[in-house]
Amino acid sequence: MCIGEVAHVSAEITYTSKHSVEVQVNVMSENILTGTKKLTNKATLWYVPLSLKNVDKVLEVPPVVYSRQEQEEEGRKRYEAQKLERMETKWRNGDIVQPVLNPEPNTVSYSQSSLIHLVGPSDCTLHGFVHGGVTMKLMDEVAGIVAARHCKTNIVTASVDAINFHDKIRKGCVITISGRMTFTSNKSMEIEVLVDADPVVDNSQKRYRAASAFFTYVSLSQEGKSLPVPQLVMLAVPCVPKPPRVRAAAPSQGLAPRRMSQRPASFRLHHE
Repeated sequence: MCIGEVAHVSAEITYTSKHSVEVQVNVMSENILTGTKKLTNKATLWYVPLSLKNVDKVLEVPPVVYSRQEQEEEGRKRYEAQKLERMETKWRNGDIVQPVLNPEPNTVSYSQSSLIHLVGPSDCTLHGFVHGGVTMKLMDEVAGIVAARHCKTNIVTASVDAINFHDKIRKGCVITISGRMTFTSNKSMEIEVLVDADPVVDNSQKRYRAASAFFTYVSLSQEGKSLPVPQLVMLAVPCVPKPPRVRAAAPSQGLAPRRMSQRPASFRLHHE
């Protein structure tokens, strides 16, 4: 989408489980001079309703009425897939992106980046918790910095895979958003982004993992054409036990990648 174009955003509920809602969102761009419209972004978002009196209590969702039986069956498959996807990410919640002095070019450490943000009132809902969109924006910024450091070129977001919000972030927390390169193909890069929250005004709670996601970026020339991506240089990585269904690292990639072709398509935030 370009400056001066009009954005048309539409959303609809496509599936409901007992405690969650699936919302499909499409973004159309319109050139007001020519009238041309095109689909620029699409996403699947999952929401969980919470009680207004007790934000830790999850409420039941009124069931949606489907026009076809197949819609419910397809929605149930997407629901089960995203549950498994979330379970896969939990085993990595102890991972920490550590800074490295004088890293070698094109290694994971060379481009890894972090951003620290104090959560203020403007970041939060009426109940004092961070808006999901605020967290997503900060995560995309860090992923973009990682991609730019690795390529040294213009970069754009191609897709965002399954942003998992593991816990709520309260007003007053200090959050650390860390990103690192996990995979490179000829013309794309995969970047893992982790969000850790530190409730500095609450001594009773320790630092915790609040969100995680994988971003895919592509490198572009000044003319907007895709460029080759420098390949990620592998260094020795300690062996870490992996739970079932976690994919192993290929020899040339350094970290365990989660390639786009192996992910559920319904959980990507696309840029087309």
